[in-house]
Amino acid sequence: MIGNGRQAPPVARPGLKKVAVKQLRPGMYVEQLCCSWIDTPFWQSSFLIESAAQLERIATSRAAEAWIDTERGLDVDSAPETSAAAPAAARAPDDTVFRFRPAPRATMDDELGRAAVLLDQSKRALFDMFNEARMGCAVEVRDAMPMVESIAASVLRNPGALIGLARLKTADNYTYMHSVAVCALMIALARQLGLDDHLARELGLAGLLHDVGKMAVPAEVLNKPGSLTEDEFCVVRSHPAQGHAMLLASPGVGPVALEVCLHHHERPDGRGYPHRLSGDELGLYARMGAVCDVYDAITSNRPYKAGWCPADSLRRMAEWARAGQFDEAVFAAFVKCLGIYPVGTLVRLQSGRLGVVAEQPCGKSLLLPKIKVFFSTRARAYIRPELIDLGAPGARDAIVGCENAAEWGLRDIDRYWLGDGIAKAP
Repeated sequence: MIGNGRQAPPVARPGLKKVAVKQLRPGMYVEQLCCSWIDTPFWQSSFLIESAAQLERIATSRAAEAWIDTERGLDVDSAPETSAAAPAAARAPDDTVFRFRPAPRATMDDELGRAAVLLDQSKRALFDMFNEARMGCAVEVRDAMPMVESIAASVLRNPGALIGLARLKTADNYTYMHSVAVCALMIALARQLGLDDHLARELGLAGLLHDVGKMAVPAEVLNKPGSLTEDEFCVVRSHPAQGHAMLLASPGVGPVALEVCLHHHERPDGRGYPHRLSGDELGLYARMGAVCDVYDAITSNRPYKAGWCPADSLRRMAEWARAGQFDEAVFAAFVKCLGIYPVGTLVRLQSGRLGVVAEQPCGKSLLLPKIKVFFSTRARAYIRPELIDLGAPGARDAIVGCENAAEWGLRDIDRYWLGDGIAKAP
């Protein structure tokens, strides 16, 4: 990294060539875009251009030039002429391109009602689907796709509602609610990474099915409140391979779901399971699955531990990413999805008030969410709940940091961000 965040040019070697962005074509291998890393529209710095859609995303970046590697892709003279702004219809017939239905932005209060109904429906549908898998039946992908699309619609309207509600699990419904949450998180992350709707839907399905192998793990082991024995750990760690085998036997399950199911517990540093993959051996979809799976797991109440604060969970995951557990670029995109202070986080404001993050800003700074304040640290007493928008013109308060509810004797703080939303009909 040099200067104001611009990337240093790649080390000179045969085949490297700097070209204008307007000269890029499918079949070229981009070694590096000539812009700041934060303005790069792709999660990886080097990649093969395979579609006009990628060219469109490059054209919207701040890069005017790019380094290409002619030994790994086409040169300027040999690349076919293609318009970077080619219409979608020229790339593929309309009936082969999946698109999510338009979903206008909804307020948190409005979306919570729909999300609560959707969660209940999804939980019951997954219970039936996973129970069939437990008995050796194939997973019916046709039954799962409408569920994925409904979850995606909620995420597109307001991601905080469904993701926040899915975090409030019980021991009895953990596996099913966790699957819905990871589905929603995968779709949100796919959108943040700029992946197209077809791939986002496949990743949502992967999130929904990633833990199906737990149906092969005895319930008394899966829900054990105490520490597991070494033999029990081995049983639990078999669930990715067990799930992969189940999905292989299910017609219509594609490579994305298979990859995420088998490899969502792998780590870039090679210390994961079941195959100890590392570095480039670990694909993007598995890297995404690992981040989404762990976040929902550590923020949820489990039989053996209480869930952590969402913002504190992101802080710890950032440390784990630096240590090699997660892909750092994928994790950075994940934080942009949820915000630095996700919905449900207890924060202290400069005014001395405590409040719960009730909604993330849309198109504003990640540091300026809407907060439902309800407690005065100076008076050590509850105050009339009030929703304040830190990003509103003239707002003078600001977040100082996160707080631990137990240290202030606060209970059931989720009711402040839930409000009356879940009582509303869809």
